[in-house]
Amino acid sequence: MYDRKTWVIVALCAIMLAVNFHFSSQQRAEEARQKQYMEEAQKAAKAAEAPAPTDPAAVPDAALSSEAALPPTEEETFVLENDKIAFTFTNIGGGIKQALFKDQFQVGSKTRHVIVNDKAAAAIGAFADAKGETFEKTVFAFPKGEEPVAGKKVSYIATLPSGLIVKKTYSLIDPTEPGAPYLLDFDLTVQNESAATLNLGQWSIFLGEAAPLYQKEDMHQTGFFWRENGSMHFEQVTGFTGGTFSKAKSIITSPNDEPIEFGGVANQFFTTVLRAKKPVAGEVWGRSSNYQLVDGERTLHSVRAGLRLPETNMASKEAAKTFSYRLFIGPKDNTMLRRMDKKESGWGDVMQYGFFSPVSRVLNSILNFLHTGLDKVATHWSWGLAIIFLTIIVRGAIWPLHAKSTRTMKRMSKLQPEMAKLKEKYPDDPNKLNTEMMGLYKKYGINPVGGCLPMLLQIPIFFGFFRMLQYAVEFRGQGFLWVPDLSQPDTYAHVMGIPINILPIVMGITSFAQIAMTPKTGDKMQQRIIMFMPLIFFFFCYNFASALALYWTTQNIFSIGQTWLMNKIPEPELKPRADGGKKSWVQRMAERQMELQKAREKGGHGGSGGTGMRDVTPDKKKPRGPRTGG
Repeated sequence: MYDRKTWVIVALCAIMLAVNFHFSSQQRAEEARQKQYMEEAQKAAKAAEAPAPTDPAAVPDAALSSEAALPPTEEETFVLENDKIAFTFTNIGGGIKQALFKDQFQVGSKTRHVIVNDKAAAAIGAFADAKGETFEKTVFAFPKGEEPVAGKKVSYIATLPSGLIVKKTYSLIDPTEPGAPYLLDFDLTVQNESAATLNLGQWSIFLGEAAPLYQKEDMHQTGFFWRENGSMHFEQVTGFTGGTFSKAKSIITSPNDEPIEFGGVANQFFTTVLRAKKPVAGEVWGRSSNYQLVDGERTLHSVRAGLRLPETNMASKEAAKTFSYRLFIGPKDNTMLRRMDKKESGWGDVMQYGFFSPVSRVLNSILNFLHTGLDKVATHWSWGLAIIFLTIIVRGAIWPLHAKSTRTMKRMSKLQPEMAKLKEKYPDDPNKLNTEMMGLYKKYGINPVGGCLPMLLQIPIFFGFFRMLQYAVEFRGQGFLWVPDLSQPDTYAHVMGIPINILPIVMGITSFAQIAMTPKTGDKMQQRIIMFMPLIFFFFCYNFASALALYWTTQNIFSIGQTWLMNKIPEPELKPRADGGKKSWVQRMAERQMELQKAREKGGHGGSGGTGMRDVTPDKKKPRGPRTGG
C-alpha cells in the first residue's frame, strides 16, 4: 500500500511524460497532412500573380479620387526606420513587405539580422478576400501632394477593380510612448466610387505571416491570435495539421462576429499585431502552409492571418469611411508589453505563457530587475547571473517549507521499523494496514503529506520558469560562461550526430546527487520512482533553451546545500505526542479512519446491531419444491 507521497510522485512523473510526449509528437507531424496546404498556397499565388489593372482616369471626381496619381508599372519600395527597426514598404498591395530588426540576429550569426514577413504571400496591410484565399495585388501610388517623409510617414492610394478607392497611411508614433520603436499608426480610408453598393466584409486586412526562425524553434509558439471582449485566443500552427483526435484544417476562424480588439501572428520570439483604435465587429482567419527553412531537414509550418472588415454596406458615392489602427511589429518582450498594457489594456496578453502565466510574469519582472543591476558590473554575463540570483531568491523563499519537508521525511524514516511490522502483520488487509498507519502518524504527530508540499509548490514554479525562460526574447544572443546563446541548447560538440549539451548533463548529475542526500522513506517502489525522476527531467530539458537547464542546475546545487545543512542539525528523538491541544487534520482523519475500521469489524462479527450498518448478507436459500400445475 503506497502513501500519498508515492501517488503525488507518480502523478508528477505521468505529467512530465505526458508533456514530453505531447511536444515530441506534435513536432513529428507527417508532411502528408500538410500537402493540401502547399497546393492551396500555390493556387492562391497563381491566382494573384498578375497585378490588377488600375485606371485612375476612369475614377469620378471625389474626395479620394482627387488624390489619386498614376501608379508605377513595377514594384517600388520605401523604408521607414529608427534605431531599432526598418519597415520596408511596397507599392504592391500598399503595405509592409518586411521588417528588419537592427539589434536582433539570426541564430549562430552576428551579421544576419532577423527579418519577418520576408517570405509572406503579401505585404502586411494588403487586402485579401474575406477568408484569405486570394490577395489583392493592386499597384498603389503616392497620393498627389503627399510624398513620403523619411522617418515620419508614407501614404498609398489606389482603386481596386471593384471600384473601391483605398488610401493607406502609415506613421511612426511619438518616440516617448511605450513600445514606440515598433509601433505604427495605420489609417485606412475607403470610398465607393462604383455604381453598385459594396459590402466591406468581402475584404480583410492581411496581418502578416509567421514562421520559425530556426530549425529547432518551438513550433507550439507559432500561430495566430485575437482578442475580443477582454478574452485572448491563440491557435497554434500545429492545430492545422490534425492528429489522433482531430482532423486537418485548411482554415481556422474566430467563432463569433464580435468586436475584435486586435489580431496578429507570432512565432517563439516575435509578433505582428494589428489593434483597432475603435473595435468593430469582424472576424480573424488563419491559414497554414509548409515552410522549408533548411534543405533536407524536417518541414516546418508557417501561419498567416487576416482581420475581416465589418459587414457594412457602402452605397455608391457614399462619404469616405476611415478605420484607424495601431500596428506593432516587434519582439515579445514582456517588460515592454506590460508598459504598453498600462496605456491600452491587452498588450500583455500577447505573451503566451499559458496556465501559469501569473507566475511567469512575476518571475520575468524580477529577472529584468536583477539584470538591470547586474548589467552594470558584468555586462557579458548579466543574464546568466540574473537567472542564478533569481533561482536563489525563489529557493530561499521556500526554504521554510523545504526544511519542514526534510524534518518530516527524517521523522518518517525513523518510523520505518514500525511500518515494516505493520506490513508483516496485515499483509492481506490493506484497509486495516492503512488504519494502523494513520494511527501511527497520529501517535507521533507526523503529517505524511508534509514532505510533499515543497514538491507540489515547485510544480507551478517549474512550469512558470519553463514558460518564462523558454520564450524570453531577452536571452537571444546572450552568452554565459561557455554558453554562446541562452535561448539555445549549449551544444559543445556532436558525437555520431548526437548533440552533447553540457548543462543538461550537469543538471542530471546534480539531480542524482540531491536525491542521494534526501532521507529515504523505506518504500522500495517509492525510492525507484524518485530515482527515475532525474532521467525524466534530463530528457525533458536536454534540447530546450540552456537558460532552463541553468536554472534547474542552480536549484539542484542550492538544494544540495540546504540538505547538507539540515543533516548537520541534530534531530530531536522521536517520541509519542502528548494528548491534548488542538488536533491536526491528520489526527482527525486518522481517528475517523479508525472509527470506520472498528465499525466494519463489528459489523462483520456481530451483525448490524449498534453500528448503524445494515447487514446485506443474502439469506440462505430454502429448498424449492417441485413445480405443479398446467
